[in-house]
Amino acid sequence: MMKITFLSENKTYNPGCMAEHGLSLYIEAAGKTILFDTGASDIFAKNAEFLNIDLKRVEHTIISHGHYDHTEGLPFFCSVNSNADIYIHKDAFEQTYGSEHGVLDKEPCGILWDRNIKDDIMNRVTLTEGIFKISEDIVISGTIPNIKETKTTEKFYIKKVSQNGDIELQEDEMNHEQFLIIRDRNTEGVSRGIYVFSGCSHKGVIPVIRYAKQIFPGERMLGLIAGMHLYSVDQSVRWEVVNEILEENIEMVMPVHCTGINAICDLKQAMGDRCIVANAGDTYES
Repeated sequence: MMKITFLSENKTYNPGCMAEHGLSLYIEAAGKTILFDTGASDIFAKNAEFLNIDLKRVEHTIISHGHYDHTEGLPFFCSVNSNADIYIHKDAFEQTYGSEHGVLDKEPCGILWDRNIKDDIMNRVTLTEGIFKISEDIVISGTIPNIKETKTTEKFYIKKVSQNGDIELQEDEMNHEQFLIIRDRNTEGVSRGIYVFSGCSHKGVIPVIRYAKQIFPGERMLGLIAGMHLYSVDQSVRWEVVNEILEENIEMVMPVHCTGINAICDLKQAMGDRCIVANAGDTYES
């Protein structure tokens, strides 16, 4: 059984729920309760309360990468849930900046917790790097390998201070981004296939799909729930990605968060009912 409730998403049509530029999913699957990302604020928790979801029941919290719109809700989560295991990539804590048209953003886009909050949270965190198994059916990818494909996302930079005090900028290769794979089983315990959850797919959604298939070889991909970071690319790039997704034979795709409305429409046009548009407050069950 797979049940996904969207606690934070860029859009909503649900009275009583709020939207934000962020992502947070409450997942009930493989005998566990999982929180995937925590959005950009405590909105995920307010929506959870409205939807009668008890965040104290969460057993595992996975952070997809070190950007504010996936991590800013974590301090609040820790204030209401003192037991859940938390998984964050070890490289997710750099001072990161986005850029637009070659101009560096004035404000950082990385994790924004102050030192006291970070120290409290880190006491509960398991730092990941490579593939990490929560169980045989719940796996965190760790760093996504560089699989060649069309570049679909803007550049991010890490601000470093050199030994002589100069500020240096290094391109963030997004090695701190990771995704979640859950294998779903029927009542007899036989595998039905896998679901893949990706926060932003900054390295591209196709590498996410292909790496998931490497981690779980031979499994059907029942669902891809992913931010795809296609909002700023042109139509030719969008359709190249859409066509590659079609070739991967995924049964259901839910494009969320940073995918962008144009790419969501492209996927819906190409996939019909196999593409599900998700909003804050929505629930999907299979």
